[in-house]
Amino acid sequence: MTELSKARKLTGWIISGLLVSLFLFSALGKFMMPEVAENFSKWGIADWRIIIAFGEIISAILFLIPRTNILGLLLLSSHMGGAIMVHMSHQESFIFQAVILVLIWVAGFLRNPELLTKLKG
Repeated sequence: MTELSKARKLTGWIISGLLVSLFLFSALGKFMMPEVAENFSKWGIADWRIIIAFGEIISAILFLIPRTNILGLLLLSSHMGGAIMVHMSHQESFIFQAVILVLIWVAGFLRNPELLTKLKG
């Protein structure tokens, strides 16, 4: 396993913490905010709102835990891919979702440098 510098480790944890906070806040909004429920109805996925919120919470927690970080990375990537597709299919901007997806992978590479070597083969 590659030894991480303190700056790299700290940066990875800060980005991860901010992302997890964002996803937990997003999940909370799916439970409590009527505007979010209206959007899900407009997109035709209102019945999935609560399941998506629970998936967000579980994925964010898995992303934060070092032992399950890579699984959380993949689940959050899938979640954001789905969010991008929903926005694209309704001719809405998906820039924010794309930036979050990139940040997920940046945090993943900062915390797990072996990911890059595994991707190279």
